[in-house]
Amino acid sequence: MQYKHENKKSGPLADHLPPVSIAAKNLATEMTNLNVEEKDLHGETPITTEHVQNNKSVRKMLKERNIVPENLPPAEDIKKVERRVKSEEKKVAVEAGKLSSEE
Repeated sequence: MQYKHENKKSGPLADHLPPVSIAAKNLATEMTNLNVEEKDLHGETPITTEHVQNNKSVRKMLKERNIVPENLPPAEDIKKVERRVKSEEKKVAVEAGKLSSEE
């Protein structure tokens, strides 16, 4: 699924999900994992039904707290964050090398 925000950001939706949306998706998935074991569910249909119900329940809870996922601003693109972290790590390594050679 592609996502396009008014700022012309595009790319996979998951690369722009706000942290609360990621946490909500993780919660619904973990609820499904637990209930598959507890309810001894087998097969695609019952597991999918369980997962859809858990997602609906999490969404309902968010809406009750006035958090509407589609109204949240997109998070910074995860790929940009990864590139920035790598760049900063390289700078720290270079600085650490300079410090150790000065000793």
